[in-house]
Amino acid sequence: MSPGTRQRAFWSSACVVTVPIMRAAFASSFDDANPLAALTVGERPEPAHHGDDWVTIQVTASSLNHHDLWSLRGVGLRAEQLPMILGCDATGVDPDGTPVVVYPVIPTPSDPRGISILSEHFPGTLAERVAVPRANLLPLPTGLAATDAACLPTAWLTAWRMLTTRGRVDEAAAVLVQGAGGGVATAAVALAAAMGKRVYATSRDAAKRERVAALGATAVEPGARLPERVDLVIETVGAATFDHSLKSAAPMARIVVSGATAGYEPKVNLRRVFAMQLEILGTSMGTPDELAALLAFCAERGLRPVVDRVVPFTTVEEAFARLHSGDVFGKVVVDHAA
Repeated sequence: MSPGTRQRAFWSSACVVTVPIMRAAFASSFDDANPLAALTVGERPEPAHHGDDWVTIQVTASSLNHHDLWSLRGVGLRAEQLPMILGCDATGVDPDGTPVVVYPVIPTPSDPRGISILSEHFPGTLAERVAVPRANLLPLPTGLAATDAACLPTAWLTAWRMLTTRGRVDEAAAVLVQGAGGGVATAAVALAAAMGKRVYATSRDAAKRERVAALGATAVEPGARLPERVDLVIETVGAATFDHSLKSAAPMARIVVSGATAGYEPKVNLRRVFAMQLEILGTSMGTPDELAALLAFCAERGLRPVVDRVVPFTTVEEAFARLHSGDVFGKVVVDHAA
């Protein structure tokens, strides 16, 4: 049991059972129209271990993803899994006192994918503590703040994999990022610019275009003609931008898709695909080795994630409201130590 862990007594049919408890933010119901109404902040039992190699981490910081809002809407969760502690990303301290970054993908034989991310089958990171296999812990690099590192394991890792493993960015001179402003897209802009690529980024919001330009991109309105065709497109928007992605792609370019926030059934001009020899590649998340490479890249280059705001865990509801507003630029971080 962790130092300072609270306990609560519950009656069973035969006796009083005392279990450790902690404060957490969790989905207590589903509400597609108003996901914030399905959010509860309160006490939950400590997370259980699911093998001898599992450890409990004292969470230092976490960050929100749109996955959390989808969970509140009932996407990816079943009613019998409720209540489910939300959150995929975290930094914390392991039982030995070592600062760590939590890799959120857990082997899950019961899931058709064979894996799941925290808050799908196992309690997530928006709590005082989270339990994961020890193999899911990476050292927090020196000089990288816990609140910054907490942004990396989901959105930034997805962007890193889109650029490197799937997009072969080392073969690209120019990159287009659709829908800059969200966590993955903004990460892709910052990473591609730090890699020395010419970066173009789209946004409907003039203020967001100004901010993405400050990250090193040429910011344009959605659908605008680019000065050149690009070798790599980072696509998280979907139907609303996919035709523009196809038209902006140079011969033999890669269009890497990790989301479809504005429609998942775009019309695709197959003649353009085969005539230009384009590759359309899907991806999500990344591996522990890719997360280690991302952490090292950020530490060595002095690159820090784009943070919209940091909210103390005591007012975690504000973090969800901010994400749900659609006005975010970068990551919303929850500081559990504040």
